[in-house]
Amino acid sequence: MDKIRVSDITMKQLARQGDNSLSFKGKIEVAKLLDKLAVSVIEIEGIRSARADALRIKSIASAVKNSIVAVQVELDAESVSQTWEALKGAKHPRLQVMAPVSTVQMEYLSRKKPDAMIETIDSIVRACAEKTQDVEFLAEDATRSDEAFLKRAIETAIGAGAKTVTVCDATGALLPEELAAFLKNLIDTIPALKDVTLGVACADTMAMADACCVAAVRAGAREVKTACAGETASLQNVAGILAAREELFGVACPLHTVELKRIVRQIVWMVETKRNKTSPFDDGVQDAARELSLAIGDDTVSVANAARELGYDLNNEDIQAVWEAVQELLSHKEQVGARELDAIIASVALQVPQSYTVESYVINSGSNISAMAHLKLNYQGETLEGVTLGDGPIDAAFLALEKIVNRHYELDDFQIRAVTEGREAMGETVVRLVSNGKLYSGRGISTDIVYSSIMAYVNALNKIVYEEGEA
Repeated sequence: MDKIRVSDITMKQLARQGDNSLSFKGKIEVAKLLDKLAVSVIEIEGIRSARADALRIKSIASAVKNSIVAVQVELDAESVSQTWEALKGAKHPRLQVMAPVSTVQMEYLSRKKPDAMIETIDSIVRACAEKTQDVEFLAEDATRSDEAFLKRAIETAIGAGAKTVTVCDATGALLPEELAAFLKNLIDTIPALKDVTLGVACADTMAMADACCVAAVRAGAREVKTACAGETASLQNVAGILAAREELFGVACPLHTVELKRIVRQIVWMVETKRNKTSPFDDGVQDAARELSLAIGDDTVSVANAARELGYDLNNEDIQAVWEAVQELLSHKEQVGARELDAIIASVALQVPQSYTVESYVINSGSNISAMAHLKLNYQGETLEGVTLGDGPIDAAFLALEKIVNRHYELDDFQIRAVTEGREAMGETVVRLVSNGKLYSGRGISTDIVYSSIMAYVNALNKIVYEEGEA
C-alpha cells in the first residue's frame, strides 16, 4: 500500500493573500501543531525580507521534528542560496521551485518566452538539487498550459533533479473526473513521472477542491496540498476521507486522525481570530509546547539550540554568557526550563547602553473606569511623554510606551512571577518583543508589578534601539 503525503499550505497561503493574522510566535506554534498531527509536509512562505524571514524559517525548521519543512525559492540563484542557508537546519528540508507554465502567466507575470522559462526551470531546479535531494517542482496553472510545453517543463524539472512534481489547477475550473483524466494523460505520456512523486494542488473556486484531490489520488497522485482554512482543499476533509477509505484508494494516510479535528480547529481559531490593532498584546497563543529543558552536562551547543528553539538568534558571546548563567542556576537545581532560560537571556544577552530610561509613571485603574497610563521617558536628555487608555494597567502602560517611541512591536511573550515571598514580594517580569523578525527580551524586577513590566519593556526596547542603530 502506497503512502500518501498530505501537505499543509496554510501559512504559505496566508502570506500569499497578505494576511498577517499570525504573529511570529503564532507561526511557530502552528508548525508545531501540524508536526504533532503528523502532516507529511509543512509549507511556509519564502524569503522577502532577508533578516526577518530567515529567522522565521530557522525557528520553524528547528521546531519541527518529524514533518518535511518546504520553502519556495524565487527564480534566481541568490534566492536559492539565501533560502537554503535559513532552511538547512531542518531535519527534513525541501526546496520548492514554482514556475508558471501557461502562456498567460509566463508572458504577463514572468515576462518570459517558453524557451527562456525552460532554461530557468532547468537552472533553478539544478541549483536546488545541489543543496538537497528533496526538490519539488510546481507547475503553476498547469491545467491551462499547452500540453507539449507542460510535458517539456516537467521532463526538464525531473532531469534537473526534482523528486516531486506538483501540477496546479490554479483556477479551480476542472471537475474531479476531468482532473483525474488530466493526470492519467500526464502519467501515460511522461514516463519519467513514474520515478518521482506526483502531487496536485487545487483551488476551491467551485467548492470542488476536496473532491478533486480525492479523484487525483485515485488517478495516481501521491501528494495533495491542503490547508486548515482558505481557498484550497480542506486538510480535515481530505485527510478524513483518505483515512476512512484507505482500502479503496490503496494508500495509507499517516495523519493522527484522532487529533485531527481538535488541532485543525485550534489552528483555524488562531488564523481567524484577528489581533487587536490597538493593543500590544497581539494574540492568544499559549506556549504550552515549550517543553525544553537543560541539565548538568549540556554544553554551549545545547544552550544555543535551546535558545534557537525559543526563537532567539544569539551571537557567540551571548551564548557563552547564557551558558555560564545556566550552569550557575544548575548548581542549585536539576533542570532549567524554557521560562527560566527566557529570564536568563533577558538578563545577560545583548547588554547595551540605556538609550531610554524611565523618569516617572502614573497609572489610574478601577472597576468603573478605563485604565490610564501617563509615562515619562528620558531619551538622550530629552523628556518624552505618553498618555493612553487601555484594557488594564499593563496594557495602558505598554500603549503609552508605543506612543512615545512611535512604533508598534509585536509582543511575543509576557511573563510575571514572584521571586520572593511575603507582603513585600518582588515580582519579576520578562517581555519578549519582535523587531524585523528578531526576538529581544527584557527583564524587570520590582515590588510593583506594573513598574517591573514597564522596566522589562524598556529593557527590551533599548536592545532593539542599540542593535538597529536608532539611538
